[in-house]
Amino acid sequence: MDALASSRDRNKRHEHMMTDAVRGGSSSANAIFGRLRVWRPLLLLVVLPTLLTAAFEYFVAANQYESEAHFIVRSNEQSGAALGSGLGQILGINPPAQSEAHSIGDYLLSHDAVAAVDKQIDLPTVFRRPEADIFSRLGSDRPAPEALLKYYRKQISVSYSTDTGITTLNVRAFRPTDAEALAQALLQLGEAKVNTFNQRALNNTLGVARRQLDEAEADASLAQNNVTGLRQEQRDIDPARSSAAGITMATGLEGQLAQARAQLATMGRAVVPTSPQYVAMASQVRALSAQVDSERSRLAGSSGSMAPALGAYEGLQLHQQFAAKRYEFAATALATARATAMKQQLFVVRVVEPNLPERSLYPHRSKIVATVFFALLVAYAIGWLILAGVREHAA
Repeated sequence: MDALASSRDRNKRHEHMMTDAVRGGSSSANAIFGRLRVWRPLLLLVVLPTLLTAAFEYFVAANQYESEAHFIVRSNEQSGAALGSGLGQILGINPPAQSEAHSIGDYLLSHDAVAAVDKQIDLPTVFRRPEADIFSRLGSDRPAPEALLKYYRKQISVSYSTDTGITTLNVRAFRPTDAEALAQALLQLGEAKVNTFNQRALNNTLGVARRQLDEAEADASLAQNNVTGLRQEQRDIDPARSSAAGITMATGLEGQLAQARAQLATMGRAVVPTSPQYVAMASQVRALSAQVDSERSRLAGSSGSMAPALGAYEGLQLHQQFAAKRYEFAATALATARATAMKQQLFVVRVVEPNLPERSLYPHRSKIVATVFFALLVAYAIGWLILAGVREHAA
């Protein structure tokens, strides 16, 4: 009987222990579920989105490689660089090289650059590599120009430093070789555009000078033709020299006439006018007088004399000399304009060549995940504070 009672007591104690254990486990489970209910909003709104973001970035997002290049746009004139680094920046004046550097950067991000690069490198193929994920790649293999330009500007960036004058070109692609090749192609396009600027500036600078030289040359040629025409018309190679010779001859004849008249007057006091000597001298005086009158008429006496022809010749000579000086001045101006334009020629100096990247720099997975986590955490904290304030106000 004692043994039976002892066995019953042990069974009862075991039943009590089992009951207490079940109750304890139930209370522990209730405590765990209670804590989960408390933290469920945080888990759903902060932890779960962060985990999903991390899973996407580390297992879905494709690696992107970046090739970087640095270049400077400068001219042969060092004064422009000095102005840009000193007084020009204070006054807000951009030197030509700085303005062109901004122009090159704008061009490399334009639809013209996209069209030019696409002729060398198939951009849709580059931006739709098999390695690219569906969210990062270009949407279509035959995109519209606007869509291609929009995606292109996401992958290409150009920045200009006003302190150093260096333009930085960054190119991202899904393969290292694609990034390097695209950066090289863009640099070549930039150099070609600078050459276009140079040629345009050279044409603008020399255009006026060349037109002035052409006009001066035509004027000089016309003056020479007029002089030649007058010589042929007058049948005289040098009317000025012929006139001078005529004047010399007329002056000599006048001297001879004066001497002959003096001899005739002296002879008239010594002999009779009917003497043969006097008659011969008088005849010589008349002949010299007629010759002097003839020479004077030939020099300046009628419309057919040498005076009008000499005046026209001297006028043409004056025009010819003026045209020659004008041509000389225009030629000098053209040479000066060409030298000035050559000094202002721009060229691209490659400071850093495009590199072949060895590891991907994008996307910044840790940075993105941390940003998402802390942003959601801050938003959750603000929402919790607002909800707690509302509940306290309602209570």
